[in-house]
Amino acid sequence: MEKNYESFEHLSCGEVSSLWMGYQYESLHRCGITFFLQHVKDDAIQQILKDGLVLANKRIEQISELFLKYNQLLPNGFTVEGEVNLQASRLFSDELYVHYILNTIELELVNYALAMRAAMNNDVTAFYHQAMKDSLRMELKAKDLAKKKGLYIPAPKIPKQIQNEIVIKESFLAGWFGDKRPLLGSEIAQLVMHAKRNALGQAVITAFSQVAKSKEVRQFFERGREIAGKHLEVFTSKLRDEYLPSSAILLTSEVTDSTEAPFSDKLMTTLITSLISAGIGGYGSSLSMSPRRDLGADYTRLIAEIATYSDDGAELLIKNGWMEQPPMAADRKGLAE
Repeated sequence: MEKNYESFEHLSCGEVSSLWMGYQYESLHRCGITFFLQHVKDDAIQQILKDGLVLANKRIEQISELFLKYNQLLPNGFTVEGEVNLQASRLFSDELYVHYILNTIELELVNYALAMRAAMNNDVTAFYHQAMKDSLRMELKAKDLAKKKGLYIPAPKIPKQIQNEIVIKESFLAGWFGDKRPLLGSEIAQLVMHAKRNALGQAVITAFSQVAKSKEVRQFFERGREIAGKHLEVFTSKLRDEYLPSSAILLTSEVTDSTEAPFSDKLMTTLITSLISAGIGGYGSSLSMSPRRDLGADYTRLIAEIATYSDDGAELLIKNGWMEQPPMAADRKGLAE
């Protein structure tokens, strides 16, 4: 029997939503890089930022073409003209730009991989396939640059296994009392990743708290700065208890003392809320990979805390009319009335 491919000649709800979110992300990312390029001094870091800008513009154009082809309404997204003050003073050091690029690439690889797995339309799968290839190339460049600049700190080493062993002790799961086992390599890797992300997040949100125009937005960022610092301490202390380095460095020193806003409060609040949402997903993934009960309890508690913070960010966006409504199902009850 011949297969019917008609159902794949339109965009599914998941494809529309992932492309919509991709457009929002890439347009926001473009705003950030465009401002960074106004002040960057290091030639190699400048080049990686230029590569990132070219990639963001390419993806914005491709998503726009897909929405046009399939008769979908393109989101407003973010524009440099509307959200960025290119004349503002430098807010971050060149070194922080490298950490920012590395973090954004990691998020891209996760998000685009998930979107590609759910896509069935040939045009959409081709877009995500190319996006993944481009991000992987960028990741190699950015990591190589970070190593050359002395900014990439490797995760801790663990001893080589001499023989294979079977888990037989209850202490493999224990974590609060009794014979607590050392951290697994996978648990260490997750703790290191979250320590680094919170160090970067703390620096970015510290900068935003200096330049936000609205008092309410400033207070939101100040609260986030404290949360990021607390989470950073949770992860580094777990590693410290095992006599392991966290591989994370405080990055708040990479923020200048400028109080002149380079970005709109809308853009900054959206970025932080998006990063917090990504953090929830990251913590959830780590929870599933961490058998030790104390780690599971920590991730559960931290997820609850940042979920509340993310919700407050969403309410702030809605209150100020800054949140663009994502694609959603028809309101059948409302239509019936």
